[in-house]
Amino acid sequence: MLQIEDVRVGYHRSTVLHGVSVEVPEDGVAAVLGHNGAGKSTLLRAAVGLLTPTSGTVRLDGEDITRRRPHERVARGMAYVPQGQQAFPHLTTAENLQLVADGRKRGKEAVAEALDLFPALRALSGRRAGLLSGGQRQQLAIARALVTEPRILLLDEPTEGIQPSVVAEIEETILALAARGGLSVLLVEQHVGFAMRAAQRYHILEAGRVTSSGAGGRDAERSVRAALSV
Repeated sequence: MLQIEDVRVGYHRSTVLHGVSVEVPEDGVAAVLGHNGAGKSTLLRAAVGLLTPTSGTVRLDGEDITRRRPHERVARGMAYVPQGQQAFPHLTTAENLQLVADGRKRGKEAVAEALDLFPALRALSGRRAGLLSGGQRQQLAIARALVTEPRILLLDEPTEGIQPSVVAEIEETILALAARGGLSVLLVEQHVGFAMRAAQRYHILEAGRVTSSGAGGRDAERSVRAALSV
């Protein structure tokens, strides 16, 4: 579904990713793990078009999208949830979702389906997003991305800084999305256990380079933890 091939990218004259290659299987999950500063968020920003690689290729379903703008990638089925539980704080929960749904053929149905995945948001439909907890805002951010009915979802540390009870809900939702098919996920995550449960493939980034890759699953968890502890 998504192929990132030998990508080099950075900020101004500083290179952050040095020839990184990552693949996301169709209807599957690829996890990217690594310490802070390894280049994980930069990788997602390059994938969604917020950064342009100086070399390498990004392909979506076989199409070269390396020079495509972010809105063109969204039109082709890509959705991105950055770090930070981002929402429009002065709009209500319902308005945040409706803003994305407007103009879409299945906008109303897509909102209903997203709320089915995060039922706690229904009771908060009239509350301004700025008054939600961090976990609730993260649920809203993911729900808003799902309203676009993406073919591939890019998640940047969706469980970071969130209370454990909501972390469990978010994890279960992402696992359910991955299991039902029709959606591929590129997941940047610090929680190794969750990442290995969700992912068919994993990639470890260190200083902007892939140092280890392999099949996901619980059997890989010990070796991944060992690699990250170095």
